[in-house]
Amino acid sequence: MEVGYMWMRRVRFGVNPLSLAMAYSSSATTLPCFPPHPLFSFTCFKPPHLISLPSSYGPRSISISTPSCCSSASSLLSLPENHDFPDGERGQIYTHLPKGSKVLLKGLNYAEFQEWVQSHGFRPGQALMLWKRLYGDNIWAHDIDELKGLNKDFKKMLSEHAELRALSLKDILTASDGTRKILFALDDGLVIETVVIPCDRGRTTVCVSSQVGCAMNCQFCYTGRMGLRRHLTAAEIVEQAVYARRLLSGDVGSITNVVFMMEFCCSGNVYANSIKLGMGEPFHNIENVIKAADIMVDEQGLHFSPRKVTVSTSGLVPQLKRFLHESKCALAVSLNATTDEVRNWIMPINRKYKLSFLLETLREEIKFKNNYKVLFEYVMLAGINDSIEDAKRLIDLVKGIPCKINLISFNPHCGSQFRPSSDEKMIEFRNILAEGGCIVFMRFSRGDDQMAACGQLGKPGSSQAPLLRVPEQFRVALNLGV
Repeated sequence: MEVGYMWMRRVRFGVNPLSLAMAYSSSATTLPCFPPHPLFSFTCFKPPHLISLPSSYGPRSISISTPSCCSSASSLLSLPENHDFPDGERGQIYTHLPKGSKVLLKGLNYAEFQEWVQSHGFRPGQALMLWKRLYGDNIWAHDIDELKGLNKDFKKMLSEHAELRALSLKDILTASDGTRKILFALDDGLVIETVVIPCDRGRTTVCVSSQVGCAMNCQFCYTGRMGLRRHLTAAEIVEQAVYARRLLSGDVGSITNVVFMMEFCCSGNVYANSIKLGMGEPFHNIENVIKAADIMVDEQGLHFSPRKVTVSTSGLVPQLKRFLHESKCALAVSLNATTDEVRNWIMPINRKYKLSFLLETLREEIKFKNNYKVLFEYVMLAGINDSIEDAKRLIDLVKGIPCKINLISFNPHCGSQFRPSSDEKMIEFRNILAEGGCIVFMRFSRGDDQMAACGQLGKPGSSQAPLLRVPEQFRVALNLGV
């Protein structure tokens, strides 16, 4: 039986409706429906007898994966300039996952933590002792039995009203270069990934996640293909760092820096002794990321220096401004293109926040920060953004912004259209930037044989964000013909 379907984009936040139509032919009488994707959401119009959604979803919009008939480059979905992107403030924020009637302690900053302890009739000093056992003193406690030296009544109260653990260890995979990918199960059955990257100079990098998946749909990023499942709580973010110290400090050495990075920027040795954010766009989960960073820098706990805590974004400008106003931590911006045309394609968030707006915002905001440098991340894609002209444009784009530039080798993955720039091309690109007065680093792949490298975290699954139409001038570079 041949059935046709029309997909219409959901109207959100007062944006004018936009219709997109695709023909889908199949011998099957049903088409699978998927949970909602917050960035690419569509309403499905099809005969009622073909729709079968769990009752918990109710009448709502659903996401789609690109049908098999549209898998070729010529059939890829092309979205318009005014596509509606999440701004990070309106999405669903999971402050606390259900833990019965218990409070998840690692989701509280120290002020909240102390207030909660006092509300149960115990002294502030006991709150500090507990805090140190969760985050300091090389204890990193995960259960009540590990809370040595605490009052018996205090421990009894904790066993009845508090939960110490936010994650469950699922597996650890080790790559040939010593990189480890840690899989954690969440309470709702979803899985996140944390990557520990040893450096040959005795320094260690840990990539942690801020979301399950990602809504930004960057075209070169594996995680972007899976869409956003949900934000992580502050507790789930913090516990990745705690777990990394607990499990691997003895093997890989101490972790002294924290870097909240987008998934495709998570490998390499520039950020030595650091924690980096793996899956997700940190500023899309701004509330929980700021809170997690606050917990990590507390002097009585994990005690990271705020200047050694870096948070990355693909370019969510309102959240970027908020971060610069509220936080003393460092900022990294994933740039990856020197023109709006290319960035609109490979990083669709640029359709909402253009390069000029992003960079001008940085120029204005950095004026009020002392001795502050932005780190620009630039993933090198062969034939797309690695030309001599791109290098010269990049020099002009970052003028007036105190910064460093990090050139990143692209990590190929299943279904990727892109190829990494050659080492020779990266060196040529770096030399042009250096001659133009830029401070430049180069970063190459680590852990790619266990899919633990930049842009390789997560599993897209059956529900995927759409690939965007390739601009004509780049079709030859991607071997797509003309």
